[in-house]
Amino acid sequence: MTKIKEVMTHNPITSQIPGSRVDVIKLMVTHNLTGIPIVKKDGGELVGMITRNDIFTKPDEDQLAIIMKKNPETLSPEDSVDYAAAKILETNTTHIPIVEDKQLVGILTPTDLLHEVEKRDGSYNVEDVAISPCVPIFQDSPLRVALATFRASNVNALPALDENGRLSGILTDRDIFNKSLINGSSTITAMGIASDEDEWSWEGLKGVMKMWFEISKVELPSVPVRDIMISRPTTVFSKTAVVEAARIMRRNDFGQLPVVDSKDVLVGMLYDTDIISVLVG
Repeated sequence: MTKIKEVMTHNPITSQIPGSRVDVIKLMVTHNLTGIPIVKKDGGELVGMITRNDIFTKPDEDQLAIIMKKNPETLSPEDSVDYAAAKILETNTTHIPIVEDKQLVGILTPTDLLHEVEKRDGSYNVEDVAISPCVPIFQDSPLRVALATFRASNVNALPALDENGRLSGILTDRDIFNKSLINGSSTITAMGIASDEDEWSWEGLKGVMKMWFEISKVELPSVPVRDIMISRPTTVFSKTAVVEAARIMRRNDFGQLPVVDSKDVLVGMLYDTDIISVLVG
């Protein structure tokens, strides 16, 4: 049976305590990360885990020791990938530090497990595992409605429907953020990095920020969803084998796929966490 050490990211980027939110944001931007383990400055012992959601859940805090999740769930490099999948689903987390002899040696995410799913026998179809919320939105809805829907439903993607109820596109929180008219300087100031003159600061931040960090700093253009969404998105059928869906996600770096039936009618959304559920039966 495959062990975690065979699929995990080895020697992950870390941040240290004492440290600040700015330290972590810079690492996330520079290395295109969404989560970073926190270790002690002396000795490198794991003490916490921080994700971009943690940063924006506590926007007024600066110290990592306050923002981070203390004593996070960990796994051993000798644990099986099946056990890891079960732990991800049980704890509803997408970043699990891998520890050996109290030292951080790696980190595991659902993406790391997709290839393992591809190696299985393929007895599961998408309809067997597509259990995440599916929240459609009308393609002519204003972007402000889409923003409110994201916030209320706690999902990262909205399938868009046309006037006939057919799937016409998909909208992610990143799509809205990248198309929004952002007051960059005020947001950077609010995040405590106003003195940072690096050219990547604002463009990079768009890759790690939740676009609803503070709505007062986001001015949405007066356009409908259809002007921003990705048209004709890649889809999978209800009867598509999970191993094929995993392959599509991994090769295209997708975190989710709309699910349609034989008549191309939207019936659900498939996320990477749904896919890895096959590893635990």
